[in-house]
Amino acid sequence: MTESVPFVDLKRQFKTIEADVRSALERVLDSQAFIMGPEVAACESELAEYVGASFGIGVSSGTDALLAALMGLDIANGDEVIVPSFSFFATAGAVVRIGATPIFVDIDPVTFNLDVEHVRQSITDKTRAVIPVHLFGQSADLGPLLIALDGMDIAIIEDAAQAIGTRYKDKHVGTFGTVGCFSFFPAKNLGAFGDGGLIVTDNADLAERIRLMRSHGAKPKYHHEIIGGNFRLDALQAAVIAAKLPYLDDWNDKRRENAKYYDDVFGQQNISNDLLCLPKCVHGQHSYNQYVIRSSKRDALEQHLKKKGIGCQIYYPEPLHHQPCFKSLVPTDISLPHTEKAVGEVLALPVFPELTQNEREIVSSTVINFFRQFG
Repeated sequence: MTESVPFVDLKRQFKTIEADVRSALERVLDSQAFIMGPEVAACESELAEYVGASFGIGVSSGTDALLAALMGLDIANGDEVIVPSFSFFATAGAVVRIGATPIFVDIDPVTFNLDVEHVRQSITDKTRAVIPVHLFGQSADLGPLLIALDGMDIAIIEDAAQAIGTRYKDKHVGTFGTVGCFSFFPAKNLGAFGDGGLIVTDNADLAERIRLMRSHGAKPKYHHEIIGGNFRLDALQAAVIAAKLPYLDDWNDKRRENAKYYDDVFGQQNISNDLLCLPKCVHGQHSYNQYVIRSSKRDALEQHLKKKGIGCQIYYPEPLHHQPCFKSLVPTDISLPHTEKAVGEVLALPVFPELTQNEREIVSSTVINFFRQFG
């Protein structure tokens, strides 16, 4: 029986930072200030400084970061927003929630991120924004996208939910576009003890508008010039995030070390690219929120790994343009071949920072042994 390996183990991480986190939580408990306040302000400032943005606005989740950003840009009914179909649901769900129409585009098969040429072809006079997703911790190809949109009144909303600490040409993702949106879901590279999110921007007026959006549009209290929502980051989550932030670079380095180990070990094997295609760091610095391989034998490999007690996950098994809730918004002749191929081949292996050498060996050897049956 193969020794089991978890897909992620947050208990291990907590043991290494327990004193710092408990101290932060006790500080909030002593203050009894749970909504907004100094903890949130300090966390926002530290996160904005970390990524190199002028303003940071803490919000209740990565999903609400997208939603508040769209609302802050006054995108609404009749507008179109270009999004990749290969992403987490929130990328398109937030667009529909504010009444706009998501225009689904295909991906680059190497990076899994949106195809800039398809973006160019999809722009209409109704296009108000493009949402490049830095999927799995790899930056989208922002240079060509910025060139393609130069001179157009089209916002770039970077979905960096999986990519805090990722760089594109030595600059943090989330800081290239109009706004950047981050998630602090517990399993992210920088996770809260629940949901949390962040919006960053260099536009002072937009930052102020989004601050209003996250608190029902009220300024002063009970006076509402605009209609917003309750998207606030609470003080307990802010304290946890701030306590964990100093560890982030080291955790990301360990993720890269684990990814390199897999790359080296798998690369030494004589396994065809069709059976085992490794992720490639193409643009800047990957932070490996997930280490995602591709295989024409994905389903059988997934079953084999789980039978051996090795955690693995499929991100994502169904493209957004096939989701029933978007059916009425999708053209019947839509063709996204790279997206539709990827959903049948992708599989994420354990890559969390606390993964041990023994566990890396177990994962890699189990994968390799599975493919030996194919010669």
